[in-house]
Amino acid sequence: MTNKSRNSASTVQAFIEASDHPLKAEILSLRNLLLTIDPAIAEEIKWNAPSFLTSEHFATMHLRAKDSLQLILHLGAKPKGTVAADAIVDPDGLLTWLGPGRASVLFSGSGDVDRKAGALTAIVRQWVNHL
Repeated sequence: MTNKSRNSASTVQAFIEASDHPLKAEILSLRNLLLTIDPAIAEEIKWNAPSFLTSEHFATMHLRAKDSLQLILHLGAKPKGTVAADAIVDPDGLLTWLGPGRASVLFSGSGDVDRKAGALTAIVRQWVNHL
């Protein structure tokens, strides 16, 4: 892990610890899940939220709502392509498509990240192949 990766991880940890979001435990659970999917996934604070990247940013937590948590899947700040809805296998129907190359997954309470972990892992593995 490079110094930048270490600094980014500590910054994300500090950001979450300082948060008063009612679903802080779910935020931490989602963060841990995303970081274990692939060793190439790194994190930093971007767009005032935890954001995850490999070669490009591909997922950012949306923390504005206080009764839910969203993970926005995207293709970076300046997308070079799109992802068609039929390009991602989503048998559990987790994805809400927001546009070409942009989708969200909603987590609504205690244990929801754990319940959706397997399906989300499969989706993220597919998603990063489009970067």
